[in-house]
Amino acid sequence: MRLCVATTSVPGDLFQKLEEIARTGFSGIELYEPDLTGSAANVTEIGRRAKALGLAVEVFQPFHDFEGLTGSARELAFARLDQKLDLMSALGAKTLLVGTSTHPSASGDVDAICADLTALAERAGQAGCRAALLALPWAQHVKSEAEALRLVDAVDSPHLGLALNSFFSLADGSRPARLRDIPGQRLFHVQLSDAPILNFDISRLKSHFGRLPGQGGLNLDGFVRVIARSGYDGPWSLARVSDTAQGSRKTYARDGFRALVSLLDRAAQSEPSLVPPLPNLPPPVYPKGIEFVEFATDAGSHATLTEMLGSLCFRKEHQHVSKSVELWRQGAINLVINAEVTGFAADAFAEHGPTVCDMGLRVSDAAQTVARATRLGAPEFSQPVGTGELDIPAIKGVGGSVVHFIDEKSDLHRVWDIEFDAVPKTEAIPPAGLRRIDHIAQTMRYQEMQSWLTYYTSTFEMEKAPVVDVADPSGVILSQALASPEGEVRFNLNGAGERRTFAGAFLADQIGAGVQHIAFLTDDIFETSAHLRAAGFQRLEMPGNYYDNLAVTFPLDSDLIDQLRAGHILYDRAGGAEYFQIYSAPIFRGFFFEIVQRKGGYQGYGARNAPIRLAAQMHHLQERQA
Repeated sequence: MRLCVATTSVPGDLFQKLEEIARTGFSGIELYEPDLTGSAANVTEIGRRAKALGLAVEVFQPFHDFEGLTGSARELAFARLDQKLDLMSALGAKTLLVGTSTHPSASGDVDAICADLTALAERAGQAGCRAALLALPWAQHVKSEAEALRLVDAVDSPHLGLALNSFFSLADGSRPARLRDIPGQRLFHVQLSDAPILNFDISRLKSHFGRLPGQGGLNLDGFVRVIARSGYDGPWSLARVSDTAQGSRKTYARDGFRALVSLLDRAAQSEPSLVPPLPNLPPPVYPKGIEFVEFATDAGSHATLTEMLGSLCFRKEHQHVSKSVELWRQGAINLVINAEVTGFAADAFAEHGPTVCDMGLRVSDAAQTVARATRLGAPEFSQPVGTGELDIPAIKGVGGSVVHFIDEKSDLHRVWDIEFDAVPKTEAIPPAGLRRIDHIAQTMRYQEMQSWLTYYTSTFEMEKAPVVDVADPSGVILSQALASPEGEVRFNLNGAGERRTFAGAFLADQIGAGVQHIAFLTDDIFETSAHLRAAGFQRLEMPGNYYDNLAVTFPLDSDLIDQLRAGHILYDRAGGAEYFQIYSAPIFRGFFFEIVQRKGGYQGYGARNAPIRLAAQMHHLQERQA
C-alpha cells in the first residue's frame, strides 16, 4: 500500500520536509509547488533527494485555472502546463493535480472544456505522466465530482482521471454512497481530510464561526437598524463567540464592549429610532497618514539600524535638543531612533530588545481621537514632558504599544522643528525614491488578532480584507489586512502560532506582539533598486526557481524577468494592476524592511509571494547560523 502526504503539511524547508516524511514511514509525497519554488535547490537535486530517501513524487500540485480560456490567456495556460510537465519529468513525478478553473473568464462551454482537457491528457501522456481532475466547490463551472467525472468520461483518455478530496465530497452532509458509481479506473488520486460534521446546521456553524461584531462579514448594521425600527427597546447582548476564540478570553469583555458600542453607534448615525450607546461619543477617526515610527535601541542595535537606514539612503536630519533621539528621513518617511536609558522607549527595549515602540498617526483632531479611544476602553498614555517639549496626545494600544496623534490644529505638526535641531549635512546622500510608508506589519499570536482587529476598526475608519492563510516553511500564518478608505494608512496583522515559523520566532524573541516589518513605497522599483545597490543595501536573495515559475505564470517579457531576477524583486498581478517587492535581509532577530511599488491601482500585498519570501528568510537565517 502506498502512503502519501502533502509537503505543505510538514514543517521545515523542503529537504527537512522530505527527511521527516521518509523517517515517519511514508512512501510518497504530494509536492506543493511553493515548497519547490521557494527552495534554494534546483529541480533535479530535489528529485534525486526524494528518490534517495525512498520517496515517490506521487503528485505535483496545485495546477489551477487551465480549462475554458481563450486568446492569450489560453496560450499562457498551456505554457504553464508545459512548464509543469517539464518540472514533473525532472522530479520523476507521476500525477499532476488539476483543480477545476476559478478564472473569471473561463467559459462554461462543455465542448471547449473537453477540448482543453483532451489536449492536457495528450501532453501529460507524452511527458510520461498523467493528470487528475479535482472539482473545486468554488470553481466557476465544474464544482462537483459528478460534473468532473462526466468530463473525464467524455475525454476518455488513460492519462486523465479523477481526484477526490473527502472534505469536498462529505462536508456538505452528503453520504459516501453517492460516490459508489465512480469506476475505479477513472479514479487517479484520493485525498483524505476530516472536519466537524456540520451539515450546515446553523447552530453548529455558530459554535465554530461565531465572532464579535465587526470581525466577520455579516450585515449587522442593517440587522440592528431593522430591529430598532420595529420598536425594540430591550437589551443588545453579545452572543457566544466561537470555540476557537478560547485563547482570547482574558480580553473578551474589553473587545466585546468596543465591538458592540462601535456597531450600535454606527447604526444610530442613520437610524433615528436608535439611541446612541454612549452619549457624545466622537465619531471614528479617519487616519490621514503615518507621521513617524519610533525604534527603541541601545548602542549596538543603534549601529545596526543606522547602517541599514544608510544603505536605504535615509539621512539623519535632526537631533533632539536634550535627548539621545534622532530623526532619519527620506521623502515623507520619518523614522525616530530612541537610545535613551530611561523612559518608555528604554522600558520597551528592556522588555523586547530592539523594537518599534511607538508610531504617530496624522489625524484631523488629536484630542478627539484620544477621546473616542479612551471612551472605548483604551488607556491614555502620558510620560513627563521636558522643557520645550510638546505634550502629544497618545494612547496605549493592544499589547502595550503606544500610538501618538498629530494634527494641524496646534503646534503638534511642528514637533520636528520645536523639539529637534537640524543636523549639519556633511555629505550629499541622494535619496532612493522612497516616498512614504506603504504599510506596517504587526506580528502577534493567533488569539490576539481579533483583539487588534477590533481595536483598529472601532477606533478608526478602516476597512478589513479577508483573512489569508500564508504557508510558512514551518507552519501556517494568518494574515489580516486593514486600510483606511483611500489607503493612506495600511496595517497587516499576522497571527503566528508555531515557534519554528519565521513570524513565530520573531514573536518569541519579542516576548509579545510587535512590528515585524515596515514597507516603503516607491514610484519606480528599478530606479530605487539601482540606488540601493550603489548604497550597499543588503537585500534578501530569492531562489531562481521562483523566476522560472514567474515566466509562465504571467505574460512578462524576458527582459523584465531578467530585471526582476537580477534585483531579487518579487512580482504580482491582479487584473491590469501590478505589484513589485524588494525585501531587506532581516535584522534584530527577524525584523526587516520592504520596498514596494503599486501600479494600476493594485490594492493587495503580494500574498502569492509570501511563502517564497518566508522560505528565503528562513534560508538566510539558517546560512547565518551555519
